[in-house]
Amino acid sequence: MEKGGRCINREAVWHENEAILESLIDDLLVTSVDGIILKVSETTGGIYGVKSEELVGKSVYDLEREGLFSPLATPLVIKQKKKVTFVQTTREKRKLLVTGIPVFDHNGELVRVVSYSHDVTELVEVKKYLDDMEDEIDRVKRELELLRNQHVYTEGLIAKSREMKKVIKMALQVAEVDVNVLLEGETGVGKSHIAKLIHRKSLRKTGPFIEVNCGAIPESIFEAEFFGYEGGSFTGASRKGKPGLVELSENGTLFLDEIGELSLPLQVKVLKFIQEKQFYRVGGTKLKSVDFRLIAATNIDLKQAIEENKFRQDLYFRLNVVPITIPPLRNRKEDIVPFIHHFLTEFSKKYNLERAIDEAVIQQLTNQEWKGNVRELINLMERLVVTSQARTIILNDLPDTYRTISYESFTHSIDTTLPETINKIEKNILQRAKKQYKTTVQMAKVLGISQPSIVRKLKKYKIE
Repeated sequence: MEKGGRCINREAVWHENEAILESLIDDLLVTSVDGIILKVSETTGGIYGVKSEELVGKSVYDLEREGLFSPLATPLVIKQKKKVTFVQTTREKRKLLVTGIPVFDHNGELVRVVSYSHDVTELVEVKKYLDDMEDEIDRVKRELELLRNQHVYTEGLIAKSREMKKVIKMALQVAEVDVNVLLEGETGVGKSHIAKLIHRKSLRKTGPFIEVNCGAIPESIFEAEFFGYEGGSFTGASRKGKPGLVELSENGTLFLDEIGELSLPLQVKVLKFIQEKQFYRVGGTKLKSVDFRLIAATNIDLKQAIEENKFRQDLYFRLNVVPITIPPLRNRKEDIVPFIHHFLTEFSKKYNLERAIDEAVIQQLTNQEWKGNVRELINLMERLVVTSQARTIILNDLPDTYRTISYESFTHSIDTTLPETINKIEKNILQRAKKQYKTTVQMAKVLGISQPSIVRKLKKYKIE
């Protein structure tokens, strides 16, 4: 009874308050402290894929066990006795942002738990997409940074010699299939150039070429560089984490240079990765996969390393599906002169200098041992281009080590006469020239004597 004798319709007041509440919140669910559902709005059931009236009287704990939704608002509110907000997953894998609110009686006792939710499935998917995009952006940024810092000079694949032509032919043949390739050869023979050639001629040519120098990365940080790491996984780690080199090779070629320099513990991890093409970042729990083509290279005898227990046999067999051995420069002398002219032109353009080279210099360089192979020749040609005082590079421009001629191989004892020594030297030079040049005219031009003299001397020393 209201003041003034007017009656109050309690039911009307309840319905009015309920209508106001439901106009603000479509989804509403009220439970007792025991988790029994006392009231739901008309739209609540639709969110969970059931009829709303079927929920009333049921336990939220039973519904969770049935997989209708998880986690629950009721136990969280009871435990914390305050408003809580969390993400709930429905049976249909929808994501709901749920808010649970405690209701207390006049004695301060918790008597009800009211919860409402908003469907944030699309927002969660957008967040996951943005997270993935951020990882991809980090990957691409690191790939670009790596390419900027990487030596990408891929010219120099000159193959005039039969030995090198065989190497190029094999490289082009295997480029068409995703088979593992092991490049063998001394330091400086051009293993990375062959690896890049295989990549450029493969179906993965539009993907990245990621070179990992296994001998240049300290063992203590190899895993972090190779596999990447999650944020805060170790002291000094980036807060956001960092993708590893293997992630950068997605849809491209992973080139493991100097693979023989890996320690035995790292060989185990690299072998597992090569076999499964899956990995964990350092400090991470999410298994990642990567699609790549593998090329490895070494300048040591891996079979001998296996015998000495320095290299795993199972890793060797995994790498050595198609072996390609690149011969040293001293065993393919036909390539030396083309190399000289190629790099002379290349470095003249690079430094905007006009340079030519004297035939005597070419002859001197042809007879070198080239222990550093093509890399040594490249360095020397660059040096000659920039240090030559005149337009034409002459013998005096050569460093002392390249101008020294040793006659030890031509003398057997100190009693050898000068004419005998000269004859031996002359015969050796003619034999080399005959092997390198096809005609006596070319030999005469290079050696600086007449063609008839060449013919006469060849007959003299019985050189055919």
